[in-house]
Amino acid sequence: MSDPLIIGDRKFSSRLILGTGKYRSLEIMAKAIESSGTQIVTVAMRRLNFSQKSRKSIIDHIDRKKITLLPNTAGCHTAKEAILTSELAREALGTDMIKLEVIGDDRTLYPDNQALLEAARELTRRRFVVLPYTSDDLVICRKLEEVGCAAVMPLGAPIGSGLGIRNPINIQLIINSANIPVIVDAGVGTASDATQAMELGAAGVLMNTGIARAEDPVKMASAMKMAVESGRLAHASGRIPVKLYGSASSPVEGLIKA
Repeated sequence: MSDPLIIGDRKFSSRLILGTGKYRSLEIMAKAIESSGTQIVTVAMRRLNFSQKSRKSIIDHIDRKKITLLPNTAGCHTAKEAILTSELAREALGTDMIKLEVIGDDRTLYPDNQALLEAARELTRRRFVVLPYTSDDLVICRKLEEVGCAAVMPLGAPIGSGLGIRNPINIQLIINSANIPVIVDAGVGTASDATQAMELGAAGVLMNTGIARAEDPVKMASAMKMAVESGRLAHASGRIPVKLYGSASSPVEGLIKA
């Protein structure tokens, strides 16, 4: 863990975070999680059924000795709903980490940033480790950091769209401004999208549909693992400056004159 992802007081060697929805089966989900090397998976509290003890759930297919659960408030449309769901998650799963989502538009699944900020302010007051899903807006990300969020998670594109990072300049501005981890959340469709996010300097990438709906989710999970690692290494290496004209890579001294 020479280059760990640090969220609050926790350290993770993997910078890839996986969702648990949309898989064709829970068994495929479990194999994809293992193939990805992730140490954090997010689960929608509103999808968990704690009343049917006889049936295996998402939780039963996750090795909690290796994996940190990150419950989310998907499906919440108000700050009040998100705060209540967060409290239920802490009670049911024994974690103070929460991926905060407050949806403002059901078609695009864009966040309601005003309600998001309200919920984030209250949850940090209640000592939650808050990771908010938000738009790629520098100002709202800065405000979320100011109220005490442990990270910010701007979208790369609409959830489940597979469009990749549509506004890389916005993501870059957020990364340059933030003093907390910036984790690109939503829109990743393939490995190159994940690599681009990491090359921009993102601390991590969260994805679900890009893996879960791939023809082979297990192979795609492995590809995403390598993409995140490659992008992080490239960012740390320092890329060459972009130039308008060519520049010879071979020396020009000592050339034989015709």
